[in-house]
Order: sequence, then structure tokens, then C-alpha cells
Amino acid sequence: MPAVKWLMHWHPNPGATLNSQILAEACACAESLGGSKDGRWKTSIIFYRAMARDGASAAAAGGGGPPQQHPDVPRELLGVALHERPGLYFSILRAHRLVLQADSAFPQVMEKLQSYKARVTLNFEGFQYQLGDFCLRIGKCVPNNSETLRGIMMEVEYYPLSSIEKSRAVMEDFFDIWQETVAKKSLPGHFIHVESNFSEYGLSDHYSFQHTAVQYATCLQQLMAAVRPQ
Repeated sequence: MPAVKWLMHWHPNPGATLNSQILAEACACAESLGGSKDGRWKTSIIFYRAMARDGASAAAAGGGGPPQQHPDVPRELLGVALHERPGLYFSILRAHRLVLQADSAFPQVMEKLQSYKARVTLNFEGFQYQLGDFCLRIGKCVPNNSETLRGIMMEVEYYPLSSIEKSRAVMEDFFDIWQETVAKKSLPGHFIHVESNFSEYGLSDHYSFQHTAVQYATCLQQLMAAVRPQ
């Protein structure tokens, strides 16, 4: 069973710009706490939009109207490819509070069915650090084939526990220590942890990869709200 994770994102101060120096300083904080660099990681999120179909009734009437979308088809879907599970793919329907697990061929199936079209791909990538019972993954959020910085985030994984409630106290303590360490750098912003409502997605207290996928969706939503294009 996967270990519990918290995802956190960088929230810049009003008027502050986002830059790679903040990412470098966050990595330096991990090392100052005794973290040892342990390779790279990358998680990707793909935004899908439902593809409109020609309405049969309009065609029959010769109206030639615009393509219609079936009212029961969700307008958007998020696809999440997690770094620790390369053979799996997670789809999130936020409007319906559903998270589904499929194999890594899911994007190709979507393309062949022509029901949804990939619009934007965002990559979360960076370095990971081993720190006792914790693993920290600190990285940037950038569009595919681009270096435009859209956000900075981190994963905190606590190996000994898979219960969200039982791990809460130790995760909160670690977060406090992390915030104190980052504050010493006098950076123009701070990290925020926004808790996902897992019960809305039918997820239990026992942590799973679906929990991580939902957290990425929440984190991404917060990043887009917090980081304004400069």
C-alpha cells in the first residue's frame, strides 16, 4: 500500500514574480535539513476537452448547425501520469468527483475514440531527496516542450504510514519545520498545503495512488489561481 503524501505549492507574495531561484533555494532547504539527493522525478497532467459531434437531428433537417456535445458527456477531463507508477494512468472527472485508474495506453485509446482531445500538457519535474523516513520531491510546473515556469511544488512522502489520519500529526510537524527553514531564506512567498476532499471522490483513509492523482488536480487548481503570468 502506498505511503501517505502531502502536496504543497508555492504561493508568491502579492506582486512577486516566480523564478527558478526560488526552486533552487527550496532544494537548498531540503539539503540543509539533511536530505540527500536521490535522482529526478516527473509527473504529467494532460487537460482533455470533449470533442463536439455533428448533431444527427440537425443533419437530418439540413440545418447545418454547429457540432453539438452530448449533455451527459463531461466537458473536460484530467489525465495524470504519476512518476512512481509508469504503467498506470489516472483520469479525473472533477465535475462528477470521479477518479478512474487505467493502464498507460489510455491516452492512445482516447485519441482513437476521438471523444476527447488533449489540449495542454503540464509537467511537474525536479529532484527528490531522502530524509530519514521522509522523501521530498521538489520541482517546477512547466508546459510540455517549454521552460515557462507556471509554478513550484513539492511532494512530502512519509514511508512508515498509509493512514491519512494517523499520519496527520507527524506531517503537520514536518510542515512546520519546513516552513521555518524556508522562512530563513527570506523568499517572496511561502509553501501552502491545501487538503483535498478525498471523501467526495469515494476514497478512504488508506492512502492510494488515486489519492495522489486527486492531490495533483487540487494542487494544479491552486497553482493556476496563485501564479499570475508576468
